[in-house]
Amino acid sequence: MTTPDFWRARAAPSLDDIEALAEAARADLPSPFAEAARGVILQVAEIAPDDMLEALGMDDPLDLTGLYEGIPLTEKSLFDVAVQPDMIWLFRAAILDEWCARGDVALDALVTHVFVHELAHHLGWSDDDIARIDRWWE
Repeated sequence: MTTPDFWRARAAPSLDDIEALAEAARADLPSPFAEAARGVILQVAEIAPDDMLEALGMDDPLDLTGLYEGIPLTEKSLFDVAVQPDMIWLFRAAILDEWCARGDVALDALVTHVFVHELAHHLGWSDDDIARIDRWWE
């Protein structure tokens, strides 16, 4: 069997590719969300580290596509001393696993969804709040 030319020299999207898609999503945010998003560090990793999974009570790193670490804007005070910067983590292997499993969504749309979901936590929205607005699973 020969490989179709379309697949020659193709590789899975890299960490840098996922980061570029997330940064494009950030750049496309409407105001005032764009301003809030500028203050969050974006970190893209292959998979979630074991200590993070353990803290979340998770076993399978492919179950975690993204995570917000920080204090939501709704809970911050001028008197708070930042222990660490607000950060959105995206996990490449889990995102690609979900992308392949779905088979019906563009990669940029999935990365945007994960990034915006985590940004919503930065804004102080709960998972229930997000679910009422973002009917992603439908």
